[in-house]
Amino acid sequence: MRGVFILFKFVVKGTAFSSADSKNVTILEDALFCISESGIITKIIFSSEEEYAKTIHEYSAINKLQELAKGQYILPGFVDLHIHAPQWAQAGTALDLPLYDWLNTYTFPLESKFSDEQFAEKVYSDLVSELIKNGTTTALYFATVHREASLRLAEICSEKGQRGLVGKVVMDDPEQNPEYYRDTNAQEAISETELFIQEVLELNKKTPQGVYPVVTPRFIPSCTEDSLKGLGDLAAKYDVHIQSHCSESDWAHSFVKERFGKNDAFALNDFGLLTEKAVMAHCGFLSDKDMKLFSEKGTAVAHCPISNAYFGNAVTPIAKLLREYQVEVGLGSDISGGFSPSLFDNIKQAVMSSRMLEDGVDKECSSETRGVPNSSITLNEAFYLATAGGGESLSLSVGKLAIDYAWDIQIIDTQELPIFSEEEPLMDIFQKILYLSRPENIREVWVQGRKVHDKNMKILKGQ
Repeated sequence: MRGVFILFKFVVKGTAFSSADSKNVTILEDALFCISESGIITKIIFSSEEEYAKTIHEYSAINKLQELAKGQYILPGFVDLHIHAPQWAQAGTALDLPLYDWLNTYTFPLESKFSDEQFAEKVYSDLVSELIKNGTTTALYFATVHREASLRLAEICSEKGQRGLVGKVVMDDPEQNPEYYRDTNAQEAISETELFIQEVLELNKKTPQGVYPVVTPRFIPSCTEDSLKGLGDLAAKYDVHIQSHCSESDWAHSFVKERFGKNDAFALNDFGLLTEKAVMAHCGFLSDKDMKLFSEKGTAVAHCPISNAYFGNAVTPIAKLLREYQVEVGLGSDISGGFSPSLFDNIKQAVMSSRMLEDGVDKECSSETRGVPNSSITLNEAFYLATAGGGESLSLSVGKLAIDYAWDIQIIDTQELPIFSEEEPLMDIFQKILYLSRPENIREVWVQGRKVHDKNMKILKGQ
């Protein structure tokens, strides 16, 4: 038995759903998922294979087999590509305001409070726990301009077992940012960002699931040219991730075009901020040339369908990005422009928004001219955005149930969902899970082979 114990850390038996590609979902029925000591899926064994029964017997004997109960299913952990961590404290507030007013009246005053590290600790700790409870195993965060508080967010991710990608926000333009909340100047912004990168890279050495520094210009309107160039140089120097907002709204898109005589995408590219490790949020106003540039650079889009309904002034053409330009796309909650920490909610909204884009919304227009043809996406595609698409956007082996991917999963209990027949097709059950699941249906969450949430034990630190 000793040889078996060494081979896998543990084995999980259950039925799972995972994206095969952007359009298709694979059902792994009654499969055995064999997990290594480092939390990686080493092998998947199906009931038709000769070693199936032997593996069950051997790992049961050493108490290393977890068998899912009836009505339980495995989904990959969600990958949330756009979260404003400090804004958790204002979630659900003032979403009826225009973006510019919302930022200046509510958001910037709130974010300025994160100079208080005790306040930051309280908000960030609660947010990370809430996201884990909602099945988010990998999260891409905007923090604030405060390096110490931003580092604390990375530490909290490390401690609670979530894979966190964290950016100290840069916003140094004195004409566009309030005096009480901004970087003093470009030089300070760059030096503080570099120190932050070094601190998080050091933290990553003792974080099994990974925690990563992210170069984070808030968006072009908030930054000087010196800071944008300096951040591009830092990203290249340390080969780290980049995140920002791109062509989010009428106002933001027009501001950049007036300032630089070009769209956000090309302006960001001029500063070295479009790379294979870059994720740009929203992108509702990308032109065809912008999309082609994203594709060429390998830069990903974080689609935030709920927040776009409030602040985006447009529906991002996800179908076009995926199918015509093969741009990498994932899903973002955009807390707190998006009120919900659940990617289940954003999966549903992604499908609904795409249908509204295709069908149009102005009844005064004829049905032939009302919408944008071929814009709707399927539920399978929305699921892909929340899982495998997010992993691909970050260039990380997460979001899929496949060999050599991290064991980042959520176990869904469907006992309280409207499933009344044992013969119900598994794909129908999959759709019900995506449309009807709430946090209370998530029984367990695992990251990198460690349990970080148990419904009966609340949040864990891992095991």
